[in-house]
Amino acid sequence: MADLDPVMLSRIQFAANITFHILFPSITIALGWVLLFFKSRYNAVKDQKWMDAYFFWTKIFALCFALGVVSGITMSFQFGTNWPGFMETVGNIAGPLLGYEVLTAFFLEATFLGVMLFGFRRVPGWVHTLATFLVAFGTTLSAFWIIVLNSWMQTPDGFVMINGQAHATDWFKIIFNPSFPYRLIHMLLASGLTAAFLVAGISAYRWLRGDRTASVMAALKTGVFLGAILIPVQIFVGDLHGLNTLEHQPQKVAAMEGLWDTQAGAPLLLFALPDEKARENKYEIALPKMASLILTHDAQGTVRGLNDFEGNHPPVRPVFMSFRIMIGTGILMLVASWAAGISLLRRNDITRWQGWLLSVMAFSGWVATVAGWYVTEVGRQPWLVTGVLKTADAISPVPAPMIGISLTLYLLTYAFLMVAFISTIYYMARKAGQGGQPAPVSSTEAIVEAIEK
Repeated sequence: MADLDPVMLSRIQFAANITFHILFPSITIALGWVLLFFKSRYNAVKDQKWMDAYFFWTKIFALCFALGVVSGITMSFQFGTNWPGFMETVGNIAGPLLGYEVLTAFFLEATFLGVMLFGFRRVPGWVHTLATFLVAFGTTLSAFWIIVLNSWMQTPDGFVMINGQAHATDWFKIIFNPSFPYRLIHMLLASGLTAAFLVAGISAYRWLRGDRTASVMAALKTGVFLGAILIPVQIFVGDLHGLNTLEHQPQKVAAMEGLWDTQAGAPLLLFALPDEKARENKYEIALPKMASLILTHDAQGTVRGLNDFEGNHPPVRPVFMSFRIMIGTGILMLVASWAAGISLLRRNDITRWQGWLLSVMAFSGWVATVAGWYVTEVGRQPWLVTGVLKTADAISPVPAPMIGISLTLYLLTYAFLMVAFISTIYYMARKAGQGGQPAPVSSTEAIVEAIEK
């Protein structure tokens, strides 16, 4: 362990923490709005199926919220333990942005979450609906500030360096930096797809077990149609985001495409194994000129290669593979949601194979989100803040064995929590529809009522 690189170990540890953390906000950001939709439908038509769906998914929202908070706190500790150079150099910008997220978003979510979970029979209906809205709004506002900071680290603007520290000169430019609009919309859509496929997948799981109640079908249709609508929009926004990245971080795009040499009419690699030592690809499967067409909208357009950025580009294979995992998962999402959506429109039901496909893809949003996050974060290397602070310059002097011990403990804890989380969701899904009966009233409210009695 002592022979391992402390920088790499610290990067792996932060990656493990942020990978685990992002799983839960990627659900709650959009699931809050799905819950608001369920509540609004109940308010409009007074059909109990919408409240049954609301109560079931509120439990999952609360579970995700709790794990997201805990893992977020753990992740923030590493700014002081493993990466002190980050706050020393850009803390004047990163600190306020993180503070805004807590003050404007987290407190809003935490305050009204209790009303949303326990207040259905204790406050007027409009107050409960308002609480659901404010929780959903809070999750989105939280995403806003986090993406502001991440985007600024990718495309920094509105600051000046004084004695090795970044000082803000224009907060408007810091917040609305060149990549922020694309990155925010892309992340919100990713969350929408994550929540849509989770709702559709768990509902399909209940459907396969014979639970065909109205609340299950309502949730299933909501998830399927939401996914079917969002995935084409995400593909379009992803293209715009890619063009923005090409403008500001061309080396990242070169790694995504596996292009070593600058060339006109660059091919689109469907598959390859990049070899960074030889600076070439093995086992290429390519579509001629398609990369140029996609990136420049001209089949003969010139795309810069990695050799133009030698010594200043990210590790190629992780970025290249992660990008294809993200795209491949997106294509599967398109096929699954549209096939199920057409079936629901034609016959108001899905086929058994569609049920299995949706069930298997319940957590596909996680796969696409994490893969896309790796493209973004690994693709920024060797910079922590592009052009300002290199990753190796922000590391703490903690020895490799100590980092290795904490990394091992993190991984074991996260593995346990992940198994417990997924097991709990499927346990709730089985219990909610036993015997084909409607999902029970919120267990949280039932517990409170039992205590009061």
